[in-house]
Amino acid sequence: MKLHDDIHNYYENLVINKLQQMNINEETKDADYLADLCCLVLNQLPPRYIRYEVDMAFYMPQAERLQMEMNVDSAIRSAIKFLTERDKR
Repeated sequence: MKLHDDIHNYYENLVINKLQQMNINEETKDADYLADLCCLVLNQLPPRYIRYEVDMAFYMPQAERLQMEMNVDSAIRSAIKFLTERDKR
C-alpha cells in the first residue's frame, strides 16, 4: 500500500473547490500565497481521511456536509485576514 496514493484528507478537495469558486487561483494570486493560504486553512480544520470520494457522497449526512462547508468558509476568511495583515507589515 502506498499511503499517499490510497488515502487523502477530504477537506483538501473542499478547500480547493471553494477557492476556485471564490476566484482565488493561479491567475489572481501567486504560488507562494496560494500555498500559504491552503496550509493556513487546512491547519484550522480537523483531518477527515478517506479512500474514495464516493464513500463520502453516499454516507455523509447532508447536515454534516453543510457544516464542513461552513468550516471551510470560516477557515478561508480567517486565513485571508491573516495573510492580508501579514502583507501590510
